[in-house]
Amino acid sequence: MTDLNSNNKIKVKKPGHQKDRIRTFLLLLPYGLLFFTFIAIPIAVAIGLSFTYFDVINKPSLAGLTNYINLFTQDTAFLKNVLPNTFKYALIVGPGGYVLSFLLAWMLAQIQKVPRTILSLAIYTPSMLGNVFIGVIWKTVFSGDQRGIVNHFLMELDVIDQPIQFLLSTDYLMNIMIFVSLWSSMGIGFLAMISGILNINEELYEAAYVDGMKNRFQEIFYITIPSMKPQMLFGAVMAIVNAFNMGWIGVTLSGQNPTPGLAGQLITNHIDDFGFIRYEMGYAAAVSVVLLLIVTLFSKVAHGLFGEKD
Repeated sequence: MTDLNSNNKIKVKKPGHQKDRIRTFLLLLPYGLLFFTFIAIPIAVAIGLSFTYFDVINKPSLAGLTNYINLFTQDTAFLKNVLPNTFKYALIVGPGGYVLSFLLAWMLAQIQKVPRTILSLAIYTPSMLGNVFIGVIWKTVFSGDQRGIVNHFLMELDVIDQPIQFLLSTDYLMNIMIFVSLWSSMGIGFLAMISGILNINEELYEAAYVDGMKNRFQEIFYITIPSMKPQMLFGAVMAIVNAFNMGWIGVTLSGQNPTPGLAGQLITNHIDDFGFIRYEMGYAAAVSVVLLLIVTLFSKVAHGLFGEKD
């Protein structure tokens, strides 16, 4: 007789485990390929190019930290105009568009399905056709001649004698960009919020009112927002990314890059200026890395507010 030690257990590999791993690998493979092709590799290349001088024609030459040093010590346009403009724009359009998305989604969730669907489509449409609307409608509205709608009304009311060059003026361009951006900020995050609100269990509201909840504000604060944190997080991240990636609005409105007087110049415009107009790709890559770090920092803040706590 052979005594068997009860502590020594024979581990038998189940054949199904290996198959599950292979299936999981195959399912994740397409995503992994797309992630590395369009995200990981471009980021790695941008970081590498940021330490070089590269004019597209000649081979990249190592420049060390020169691009970053020049960016924060010698690039006066970046320090005096681009960076302040970007933070002003992002801090208004990001949270502003996010709050508007939530409020509109919450209000639409209170009405019937058919009008809700029609209104949701109408509100979402500008985010899909932004270039068309801005290039046709808003340039006509703020046109700098007498045919411009705003100028026409102001002159009819004898408020002004001569048309105002709204889209070429350093006094008006940034404010118009912010207004147009808020108007077109109801994108995918807005749809995610509607979905989140509509999928909240109605019994939670009923139980809360039985326990003493008194008004709609408490309903939003104690039930709606905590119940849709994943959608709130997704909307916050999308709002942050869009806020830092909307420099094309100023260029479309003014028709220039750099924008007049650098009044509407954002970091993305600065990248386009150095990368595709001056062909200083190494320097443009350094600015791109700085933008990536800024967006990552704001995304971390969003995760801290709406992410799941460990």
